[in-house]
Amino acid sequence: MTDPDRAACEWPTRRDIVRSSGALAFGGFLAGCSGESGQESSVTEGSDMTTATRAGGTETDPATSDGAYSVTMEPVGTVEFETVPETIAPFTADYIDMLVALGHGDAVQSIWYRGRYKTLHYEELDGVSIDLDGLTQLWNDGVSKEPFYEMDADLHLIDPNALIDWLGAWDQSDLTEIRENVAPFLGNLIFRQTDDWHDYRYYSLYEAFEKVAEMVQERTRFEAIRSIHDELVETVQARLPAPTDRPNAALMFAGEEPEAFTPYRISGNGANKEHFQTLGISDAFADTGVEGYSGSESLDYETLLEIDPDSLLLRYHREGKTREEFENSVLASMKDHEVGSQLRAVQNDMVFRGGPIYAGPLHNLFMIERYAKRYFPEEFTETHLFDRDHLATIITDGRDE
Repeated sequence: MTDPDRAACEWPTRRDIVRSSGALAFGGFLAGCSGESGQESSVTEGSDMTTATRAGGTETDPATSDGAYSVTMEPVGTVEFETVPETIAPFTADYIDMLVALGHGDAVQSIWYRGRYKTLHYEELDGVSIDLDGLTQLWNDGVSKEPFYEMDADLHLIDPNALIDWLGAWDQSDLTEIRENVAPFLGNLIFRQTDDWHDYRYYSLYEAFEKVAEMVQERTRFEAIRSIHDELVETVQARLPAPTDRPNAALMFAGEEPEAFTPYRISGNGANKEHFQTLGISDAFADTGVEGYSGSESLDYETLLEIDPDSLLLRYHREGKTREEFENSVLASMKDHEVGSQLRAVQNDMVFRGGPIYAGPLHNLFMIERYAKRYFPEEFTETHLFDRDHLATIITDGRDE
């Protein structure tokens, strides 16, 4: 629990490393929640904050002659940096994956829920790793302010509206307290955009990745990884079958021995869906009246059989399993089900793990490869579709060779 006296007595002596644009940053939170944008905000001269223009207006130059630079990102606006932040507190794993990719994994301090951070792909990249146990888990039946004081990070790489509107954990006064007493916020919830409150600009995976690269001043690494991504996408898409010959998929959450399914949508914005869209996998729920994830809607086998998707992508609890383990547990239980066994996807062994919910740029590369090989095995017969050693060298040494 947060010590109620602590917020009143712990005012910052800092922070020369990161400077938020004062009222701008807090005004950004308000605008993000109300849907207003494109406004300018400033603070009183003499404070430790500076005047800046919100995203949607004119972005400030990324660097100045004295080495200071700024990054502008909705919904917060502009945050100014004197030097690269040494400690960063992210919330979702997509942003952690970005920092790892940019060679700043050691700066990461937190994760909202440790079990949602899938790291198996790092094992294929020599020298790339992260101490998952060393991260502060921010979710413990709620999100306390105490860990934010204890971490004392230089920057919170968190969309503030995620804390208010997504999780309902904080209010505006909590955000103000942590921003003023600890450090600014910067970030945009990118894993989905299905929430009514997310009416401000959405950033695609690589748009957000570029903002993080600006934040840690890693343009060279970013461009090198984007080049690998673009080359992979170009190579894969050139070899895909015609659109009419590509299967659709029902992306859903389900248990280990599923009896009910919570639908997600492949269509629409969401970093964790970009790899499916890259491969032209269409949404089996399109034009069916089935909505995206709402936290309450569920489908039974009978309803799913009426749709009868070409393939199923099941999320939750399975990213640690091998394909064989998945087939012997989840797929086997579906084949034993009276109704489930009638699904085309089950009969054709077109049931796959759905991939991580919070997918960063490194996840994305591995997911494009995985699903290209799963969905089109006759076309993609290579062991690997991109060079692991090249990628690892970029991450660990910053060299693009």
